[in-house]
Amino acid sequence: MTDPARIERLIALAERLVAVLESDITILKSGNPAALKSADPEVQKLTAQYGQEARNFDIRIAQAAPLPLRTRFLAITAKFREVLQLHTRLLARVKNASEGMIKAIAEEVNRMNAPTRTYGPRPGYGAQSSGAMVFNRVV
Repeated sequence: MTDPARIERLIALAERLVAVLESDITILKSGNPAALKSADPEVQKLTAQYGQEARNFDIRIAQAAPLPLRTRFLAITAKFREVLQLHTRLLARVKNASEGMIKAIAEEVNRMNAPTRTYGPRPGYGAQSSGAMVFNRVV
C-alpha cells in the first residue's frame, strides 16, 4: 500500500507552508505584523489544500514507503510542527501586547476623563464610561 505521489505532494505542500511560516516569523520578529504572508488568500488556499491532503492520508502509506522517502516525510513533518509552534507563540505574544496597549490606552483615557471626586456625604456624580475605544484608531 505505497503511494509515493501522495507523500511527495504532502512533502511539497509542507515545504511551501514552512517557507511561509518562516517568513512570517521573520516579519513578526521585525515588528511588522501587518505584513504577514499567512493572511494572503493564496496561502489560505495552500493551507486548506494541505489540511485536505493530511486528513485523507493514511499513516500506513508512509510506513510502506521506501526509507529515503519516509525519512524526508518525517523530517518535513517535524520541521512543520516546530515552525508552526514558534509561529503560534509569536502571534500570541503580538496579540497580547496589542491588547495590553489598547487596554492601557483605554484606562488612561478613562482616568483623564474621570470626574473630580469631592469630599462630601454626596459625591458629585458617578463615573461614566468614556468610550475609550473610540480613541484608538486601530480598532
